[in-house]
Amino acid sequence: MDREKRARENFCAGLNCGQSVFMAFADLTGLTYEQAMKLSAPFGGGMGRMREVCGAVSASMMVLGLLFYDAAHPTNEEKSALYAREQEVASRFRKAFGTIICRELLEGTGADDAPQAEERTAEYYAKRPCAGLCAGAAKILQEYLAEEGVLPAGGEGKQA
Repeated sequence: MDREKRARENFCAGLNCGQSVFMAFADLTGLTYEQAMKLSAPFGGGMGRMREVCGAVSASMMVLGLLFYDAAHPTNEEKSALYAREQEVASRFRKAFGTIICRELLEGTGADDAPQAEERTAEYYAKRPCAGLCAGAAKILQEYLAEEGVLPAGGEGKQA
């Protein structure tokens, strides 16, 4: 199964947007399933349903940090190289969807920033673009990682 499809299915199975994308790449991170789920949980709904940066984008940034940041040598060059990668992936998402901001992506859906998670119903999925945004973020990250040689050209690699 490709990571794009996995991210979509993760969201439709009840994971938040951050978890949906992060878990599609969890096998590359060195984290256990439980660690990956907990680490990515706060990023749903644009971070805690505050509707800031889309959780799918935030998850992509976390994957990039885990794969490309050398924590043993946190130099300015290392930070700058990671920032450049993050900006490239965010730019691709912005180009595909118009923005990386959750509230803008959800405009017109009636989504609010109350801290209560919404019940996942057929109506919820029908009015939200989130499953597609998760799939799109995963596709963008998968393509980027393939370009960087982290994943094979098809982008799938091993799956957990």
